[in-house]
Amino acid sequence: GETAFKLYDTYGFPLDLTADIARERDMTIDVDGYEQAMQKQRAQAKAASQFKSGAAEKLDLDASQSTEFKGYEQLSEQATVQALFVAGKAVESLKAGDSGVVVLDKTPFYAESGGQAGDFGQLTTAAANFAVSDTQKQSNTFLHRGNLTAGLIQVGDVIDAQVSESARQATALNHSATHLLHAALRKVLGEHVTQKGSLVDAERLRFDFSHPEALTAEQLHIVTALVNEQVRANTDVQITVTDMDSAVEAGAMALFGEKYGDEVRVLSMGEDKFSVELCGGTHVKRTGDIGLMLIVSESGIAAGVRRIEAVSGAEALAMIDRTDANIQQVSQLLKTNPADMTTKVKQILEQQKVLEKKLQQLQQKLASSVGSDLAEQAVNINGAKVLAAVLEGADPKSLRDTVDQLKQTLGSG
Repeated sequence: GETAFKLYDTYGFPLDLTADIARERDMTIDVDGYEQAMQKQRAQAKAASQFKSGAAEKLDLDASQSTEFKGYEQLSEQATVQALFVAGKAVESLKAGDSGVVVLDKTPFYAESGGQAGDFGQLTTAAANFAVSDTQKQSNTFLHRGNLTAGLIQVGDVIDAQVSESARQATALNHSATHLLHAALRKVLGEHVTQKGSLVDAERLRFDFSHPEALTAEQLHIVTALVNEQVRANTDVQITVTDMDSAVEAGAMALFGEKYGDEVRVLSMGEDKFSVELCGGTHVKRTGDIGLMLIVSESGIAAGVRRIEAVSGAEALAMIDRTDANIQQVSQLLKTNPADMTTKVKQILEQQKVLEKKLQQLQQKLASSVGSDLAEQAVNINGAKVLAAVLEGADPKSLRDTVDQLKQTLGSG
């Protein structure tokens, strides 16, 4: 069942065709096992499409505690503490060592949404420091989760909110690269490709999409080339705020299952509007800011759903450095330069084939001579030739050859 499902999930081979071929060979399909594998993959895909929730308890908030997001324009903001929570319960203050949630009237911190991870950074006063490890959202209220490392914070305090600039920028590179990747996949594979889930943070991007079979090496190469072509074009990223009908009429892609308000942000990037999508996330100002995108892996996660993991910017350069270091190490072991590595490996493989053939011939000769020597050790018991011997270090083939030799020599035994 699992094999039949893998044929379908990874290689696009339908179950009825597998069943036909199996029937021709007097085999049957474990349909129940196939269905179980299908259900397992569906459950995994459903879990993968859900955003990680961290501490997902609902907090007791009212409408007056909504947060104004200022993070599109700036990474720092002076704000007022509206509420504090510890273990899900409202408190009036946090002291050093407390882990909890801080609610502000306005914030530059992006809350986890649309596949983009929440920002982290610092909330500070003259005497206190709250390290924000994640930002999430409950209705229109932003929840800054973290730990008070020093001092005291109380409801009503005015604090300075500072997002980690390096993490926000790296996340923006990956998020913008995801949009270009989506558009490139549709151009290479077809317009049936739609986003089924994504995860974007400072280290990588993960993109799940609809497609019935694994991508070939050539397809992955073309997709990567298309994305990096748009990166090198270094065009401005255009963001407009409009109503939903106007956005769709202008060609913007809306993601199935996403909730959109009366006003939507339309993100256009690349030459000739290479990518146009509705998105509330944070992005680069020009496509060239991405620097470079490299695909790390491509795999199947459910029936008809593929997953690509990729890196951009500094992480992509680091990946190139690691690959180059490996190439240099292998070339040193091969005692050649990187440009001649392929030729050298081919030579070694050819030499290995020759040596394996010679070894096989020697083992056959050894089996023949051993067979002759052993035959002399056979004893006659009640009219039957009996030979008992231990052969050390012999492989299965040489043992079979030796037995064949003994059969010829002994005749019957």
